[in-house]
This record gives sequence, C-alpha cells and structure tokens, in this order.
Amino acid sequence: MPDIDITYINGPDVKALDLTDAEIIAAVEEALRAQGEGQTVIEPRVHLVPESSDKGHFNVLRGYVKPLGVAGVKVVGDFVDNYKQGLPSEMAILNLFDPENGMPKAIIDASAITDMRTGAMTAIGAKYLARKDSKILGHIGARGTAYWNVRLMDHLFDFDEIRVHSRRPESRDAFGARLEADLGKPVHVTDNWQECLEGADIMVEASRLPEPQPLFLTEWVKKGAFVVPYGTMSAIEFSLTDIMDKVVVDDWGQCKPGRPFGSLRRHVDEGKVTEENLHAEMGQIVAGQKPGRENDDETILFWHRGLSSSDIALGWAMMAKAKKMGLGQTLKFA
Repeated sequence: MPDIDITYINGPDVKALDLTDAEIIAAVEEALRAQGEGQTVIEPRVHLVPESSDKGHFNVLRGYVKPLGVAGVKVVGDFVDNYKQGLPSEMAILNLFDPENGMPKAIIDASAITDMRTGAMTAIGAKYLARKDSKILGHIGARGTAYWNVRLMDHLFDFDEIRVHSRRPESRDAFGARLEADLGKPVHVTDNWQECLEGADIMVEASRLPEPQPLFLTEWVKKGAFVVPYGTMSAIEFSLTDIMDKVVVDDWGQCKPGRPFGSLRRHVDEGKVTEENLHAEMGQIVAGQKPGRENDDETILFWHRGLSSSDIALGWAMMAKAKKMGLGQTLKFA
C-alpha cells in the first residue's frame, strides 16, 4: 500500500484561516448551484440519541459534491444544556474523502463550519428571497449559528435596525454586544419575541426550545416579509404557512414526512406542506431553474435543515486556503 497522509485542521487553524464573509457565502452558494444542477448526492441525515432528545443528540450528515471532487461525512453533537459546562451547544468533526477510491483526505474541526454554513444558507436565502430594500432584521436565538446569520446577512443588506432576543438575558446581552463590536453599529436587544420580530423585513427564528411551542405568532408577519424558522423544535404557529406566497426548503429529502425535528415538521407530517405545493429547493433557485422573489409583495418562508454539501464545500475551501497559508497538520494514515 502506498503512503497515505491526511490533512488535519483543528479549531485554532480554522480561526487563523479567518475566512471572509464573501468566501463563506461563495463556497456555500457554489454547493447549492451544484445541487440545483443535479451534481450532488445528499443523503438524509441520521440521528443518534444516546438517552433522550431533551438532553441532546448527534446528527450525521453525508454527501458528495461532484464539481469539487470530494465526498464527506460530518458528525455534530447538539446538546442544549452545554452552556452550563461552558461548552458550545454544537461541536462537530468533518471527514473528507476521495470519491474515486475512498481514500481519506482530511479531518476538520467543523464546529465553526456548522455555524458558518448555517449563516451562509440563511444569507443566501435572503439574497434570493428577501426584498432588496430590507432594512430591519428581527432575530430570535443567540447560539453559534445566530452570529453568522446576522453577520452574513448584514454583509449583504447593511441593515438600519437589528433586533435580537434569546431566552437567557446574559446570553442575549453578550450576543448583542458582540454584534455591535463586530458590525460597528447599534444592535437592539429585546426582552420578548414580539418586540424582536413584529414588522421586521427579515425574521429569523433559531431558538433552542426543549419541545415545540408556538411563540412566533403569524400575526406579526407583515406582507412582503422573508421568514426563516429553523429551530430544532418548532416555535411557529401552524397557521404560519397559510399566509406564505412561497415556501422554499434547502432539500426536500431532509424535510419530507418521517424525518424527525424541525420547524415545519408538523406541517409536513400533516400534509400542509408537500412536495407538490413546495415552490422550490434553494439549489434550484441558485441554479436559475426556479424563480426566487418575483415582486415586493410576496411573503416567503425558507426552511433549511442543513446540508452535508454545504459542510463539504466550506471544508474544501478551508483546505485550499490552509494549503496556501501553510496551516494544518499532516497525519500519517497508512
């Protein structure tokens, strides 16, 4: 057997790479375009629940992106009470492989990748589906993905007003302070859902509920708004999809009946949102096969569950930049 080496990119390496907002968005958008053109394999995620979903679970995502010539598997833990131990709620490892022979190519700390690619998906959704003149953002949730949601959307829209809220005061205050420092603009920290969301041009729900609870009221959504609910446990009213002109998902295979978790889980399982009445997958819109927003009056919902192809594309971009910067370690595999 020939010598086989693996590139290892750890957390400090990922931080040192300092991917720009544009680099992050471009990598994920490239993967979405490939998906829309039928050049990806995205296996439905599977879950490992060690004890109960109340405590936490692991997501296992698997995929292949043909234009990049790479396959990958990511395992990410999602444990809601990790903050009590000073740990992030989501920690992950991404493994990349050569799809021609199965040879392992890289092991990457994917905790930041998970946050970045989720934020990029939200931002790309807004790029194609929100009004171009959107100036008010309402954002529920302060976990890792929340930061990148706000940062990457502000990169595209330069909001006049950013409102944030999360359940714990210390969490939301720290979140608002971090955003203000990094974005260089005021951030309004609210103490309730209504003040945060009502009347916003873009409304994002990334809450951490232990069980489904309708805290996001349909009546708060104004005509022409763009709504992104993606909490693991649903926080929306069942009526929310009734006012939508278009419902878009990242991948129907992740959303169709029988899959666990997600904001629209009940809507799908009870037949309110179906493959037939779905407007499009995001990749179809990015690839130009389906229209995005067609007028300012459309009220549009985008539900994304998270795609292995986004993880793989962002990991691949990190590998390329690490090589140029001389970062990462070489591990002997065989």
